[in-house]
Amino acid sequence: MKLQITIYVIFLVMELTAQNTFIAHRGASYLAPENTVAAAKLAWELGADAVECDIHLSKDNRIMVIHDKGTKRTCSGKKNLKIADTPSTLLRDLDAGIMKGEKFKGEKIPYLTEIIETVPDGKTLVVEIKCGSEVIPLLVRGMEKSKKREQIAFIAFDWKTIVEVKKTFPQNKCYWLSASKNGLHKKIADAAENGLDGVNLHYSIIDDEVMKIAKENKLEVLVWTVDSTAEAKRLTNLGVTKITTNRPDWLKEELGKL
Repeated sequence: MKLQITIYVIFLVMELTAQNTFIAHRGASYLAPENTVAAAKLAWELGADAVECDIHLSKDNRIMVIHDKGTKRTCSGKKNLKIADTPSTLLRDLDAGIMKGEKFKGEKIPYLTEIIETVPDGKTLVVEIKCGSEVIPLLVRGMEKSKKREQIAFIAFDWKTIVEVKKTFPQNKCYWLSASKNGLHKKIADAAENGLDGVNLHYSIIDDEVMKIAKENKLEVLVWTVDSTAEAKRLTNLGVTKITTNRPDWLKEELGKL
């Protein structure tokens, strides 16, 4: 009897792991400079199901892929150039790769179009909007020209922005981001009411109750950012199937061993 239970548990874990989607956080950012073409390409090579990237709008209205409002943390140079106040040509002069090592020297802050071009068939690009709804008209223009429009999903912390994005791109999946449990139950209901596809939550606030409410509202639950096998297993057992991680290949392999 004990052997049968053990075998059942093993097969259950294997089945749940196989259903997981591993989203590479800012690309394969554990190994490559975050939010660069190199990081995106490496993530695809490592078997990631999706790549997440962050966008800001430059002074000349180009959609730039970078997490911070300024360049100091991820780019070379002593100046901290603010993305919103700097033309894209000047931003592109910076080295966004050298901070991760000589082999990445010369990587530029990408345009969103460059990251989209890397997306293989059957894969997904998750675009986090770090600015605001002012970027939507530029996204419309870029998406009209892209043959990979259906492969793009959107996430944002700003409620107004993500709701507006969903109205603008009804065929694309959109998720509201949160790291707070305060008022989360109501927000999950509001997300469903506004036609969002789900919520993207920090792993620390996810429990049985959150999953139950999401299920009742027929919403997906995405999670960020998980680099622990124990945490990934806990979330998988709760029913989370889409896990954002800095180490997609490693986490997938480690979960397979459990």
